[in-house]
Amino acid sequence: MSKRDFLTPIGITLGFIMVMFGILTNAGLDGVTSFMQVSSVVIVLGGLAAALLVNFNFNEIKLTFRVSKEAFKKNDMNVHELIQLFVRLSERARREGLLALEAELEDVEDPYIKKGVLLAVDGIEPDVINDILSAEITALEERHYRGRTIIEKAGEYAPAWGMIGTLIGLVLMLQSLTDPETLGPKMAVALLTTLYGTLLANLVFLPMAGKLANKTDQEIFAKQIIIEGVIGVQSGQNPKILEEKLSAFLSEEDKLRVEASEKQEAEQVKEAANEA
Repeated sequence: MSKRDFLTPIGITLGFIMVMFGILTNAGLDGVTSFMQVSSVVIVLGGLAAALLVNFNFNEIKLTFRVSKEAFKKNDMNVHELIQLFVRLSERARREGLLALEAELEDVEDPYIKKGVLLAVDGIEPDVINDILSAEITALEERHYRGRTIIEKAGEYAPAWGMIGTLIGLVLMLQSLTDPETLGPKMAVALLTTLYGTLLANLVFLPMAGKLANKTDQEIFAKQIIIEGVIGVQSGQNPKILEEKLSAFLSEEDKLRVEASEKQEAEQVKEAANEA
């Protein structure tokens, strides 16, 4: 289930706040206006958009907006709950047969889990199930990579267009060397485009691309657990053995958390029994 990921907007906002703080502490409120230059913004954003249009086709450009939204969402993946789901499916399959698993799928929202279990119910061989589900992982990884590439390219192009804007400003500045009083202000304006381009790349585009890559890794990790779980259920593995096998995907921190939770539940049951 997708939820809002507040860390992305918080991180971007915090980065801009830190930049503004640096400006305010050194130049005061009057200095803030010195860092606002419309022509520099136009050069960086306009040049960046032009470069992306040259590099990618229209469908890929449209994909950018949808992919960018994913950086502001998070998927709650609880590995322990996923393991317990397949343990429950395994118990029911051994007790009532694979066909009984269709009823269990009514409460499952993940289409990947549903697809895998239905393949198992249909009696597909484990190797074939593995191939089908693994092919879907490969396709997902490719789709995510294509969408993320646009964000990464934006991170590469933004500083370059900032430098182009600076070079334009320097050329204009060198043409007015006869007026020394204008050199300082024109140099400051010329450098602003480099600041804008570098800031966009290192605070927005590249961090967002990194977050999208992490989300892809997490999704692939979850799907690998699902593949192992589906094959374990289909082959009729003992639920305890399947649980031990899937527990290998838990981190040490998660294992300690699960042990603590199970211990607490056991104590609560013991206390309830004593009170009764």
